[in-house]
Amino acid sequence: MSSVSSSQSSSHPAEHALPRAVPTIAAPHDEVEMFRAFVELVRILRVECPWDRKQTHATLMPLLLEEVYETIDATEAENAPELAKELGDILLHVVMNAVIAEETQAFSMKEILQREFDKLVTRHPHVFGDVSADSADDVKRNWEQIKMREGRTSVVEGVPKHLPALLRATRIQEKVAAVGFDWDNAEDALAKVAEEFQELRLAREANNQADIEEEFGDALFALVNASRFIGVNAEQSLQNANNKFMRRFKRIEELAAEGQRTLDSMSLAEMDELWNQAKAEEKSRR
Repeated sequence: MSSVSSSQSSSHPAEHALPRAVPTIAAPHDEVEMFRAFVELVRILRVECPWDRKQTHATLMPLLLEEVYETIDATEAENAPELAKELGDILLHVVMNAVIAEETQAFSMKEILQREFDKLVTRHPHVFGDVSADSADDVKRNWEQIKMREGRTSVVEGVPKHLPALLRATRIQEKVAAVGFDWDNAEDALAKVAEEFQELRLAREANNQADIEEEFGDALFALVNASRFIGVNAEQSLQNANNKFMRRFKRIEELAAEGQRTLDSMSLAEMDELWNQAKAEEKSRR
């Protein structure tokens, strides 16, 4: 990609300036040409739009995270048009960050593409080289070995600290498993869960809050470990449980309203009865 367009070196446009021309797409069916025009469009927005102009890498990050979660929602809903839309929004963030960086010559879109291109080739020696990999697990093990050769000092280096805790635990465990630090089977992993919950009970009996918090975290970590062996995505499983609870709780609010009651006027036993009704209704619809 070219460097910053000449229009970016000029002062901000006056309020009465004429509208800018939309970048021309010379070959609409050519993906490369479409991408070129898209990047140029973002460069224009950085000059002409007050909102786009004020953005930085830092201000865009929360918005990028939101777009990622919206992409997950579209994926779960199996909504292809919405998924395409959300992926486009993520692409906008990638290009916007690249354009912001090229304004200070920090890096360019070409560098982003080149680095990722080279990394994909290097990380896939089983495709572009003579390394053997017959399964996804083999590929993961190869990846960890390559990363260490690239200069990492620890297998767990590179796990983002801002990942949701359950997902972060999963990534940590996958990385150490790739070098053989793992349970042999699901039974051993589940036995560790039972052991950690026993230690949690002992910490509660001792009434040591620091130990209680530590053992509770260990129990959660062990549960995540076990999830890998029984084919469960821990993060998604908890999200499903959250959604199920919210759905059923909304239903007991509806049932209470139908009886002209409010939940705060009901006993726990009465609410529990409505909960069981909501649960039974849900099961009957499956």
